[in-house]
Amino acid sequence: MKKYFKLFIAAVIALIFIGTFVFLWQKSQPKEVLYSEFTMSMDTIRKTTIITGKIEPRNEVNVKPQISGIIAELMKQPGDRVQQGEVIAKVKVIPDMGQLSSAESRVRLSDINLKQVETDYARTKNLHDQKLVSDEDYEKARQQLKQAQEENAAAIDALQVVRDGVSKSNASASSTLIRSTISGIILDIPVKVGNSVINSNTFNDGTTIATVANMQDLIFRGNIDETEVGQLAIGVPMKITIGALQDLQFDATLEYISPKATESNGANQFEIKAAVAVPSEGKIRSGYSANAEIVLAEANNVLCVPESTIEFSGDSTFVYIVKGEGKDKSYVRQAVVTGLSDGVNIEIKQGLEKDQKVRGPQIITDDESND
Repeated sequence: MKKYFKLFIAAVIALIFIGTFVFLWQKSQPKEVLYSEFTMSMDTIRKTTIITGKIEPRNEVNVKPQISGIIAELMKQPGDRVQQGEVIAKVKVIPDMGQLSSAESRVRLSDINLKQVETDYARTKNLHDQKLVSDEDYEKARQQLKQAQEENAAAIDALQVVRDGVSKSNASASSTLIRSTISGIILDIPVKVGNSVINSNTFNDGTTIATVANMQDLIFRGNIDETEVGQLAIGVPMKITIGALQDLQFDATLEYISPKATESNGANQFEIKAAVAVPSEGKIRSGYSANAEIVLAEANNVLCVPESTIEFSGDSTFVYIVKGEGKDKSYVRQAVVTGLSDGVNIEIKQGLEKDQKVRGPQIITDDESND
């Protein structure tokens, strides 16, 4: 029994040894190297760049009061559409005491002067009726009366403007009514009822009552790197994508390239602006982040191959042309002249013809990846 057991053990060891030898022998045999192959084709190659920026109105106007005072009433709210001249808010005037005192004093003086002129005019008219005063003296007296009346009316108007912000003679042009200076959408009203506001003067810009913009005239504003700005030209088309609107895409046209660079994170950037063709679908809001795709260079209907098939050697470029099939297949190294590349495909200007096959990268099998 022991004899058979020993024979069995010896047979197992022999099988393990033989199996190991066969496995190692198979692993040591050279494996066929497989390559991907590509057929030359005609296509269009575009070199593009993506610029990050935002959408904003071309003209955004800050509406400011013509007088200082307190916001008494707001007639509009952000998002409302307004026409030029439409009232946005009403301001209650808080008169300056110095100006008020001066205006009141002017009215009193004009009243005194008017009464004196009226008395003189009545006396002159009476004498004129009796043929005791010439027509010339009478006309002068009447002219002085009209001037005194006009001065009195002007003094009263000035007092009403200082005290109330509006005079009876020009109530339709009241400075207490804050009107929009353009037609558009109200983007923001940064004040509330009861807030104090001041008009623009030499020492400050004044309080902004509302910000209004025409949302049908939009631009894209962004920055492009100095390595790419030289390839741009005014008038080139762009594709604008707004991610916040489910990747809404629409057209734009480049209309401005800054002549001066600004430094950002150590790189020189040039500001660009593009006129946006506002789409009918979707509501675009001021300040949306957007991406602009610009075609920097384009080659139409050219011979091209994947850039992975190109071998770069110094200033020269080569491909390997597929010759034969099956066991007779071979790869012949061929110098080529390349052109525009989009990072995936590259233009072939010389060295190859349409429908020729070229060798691509080596195909990695599962066994090789496991090794």
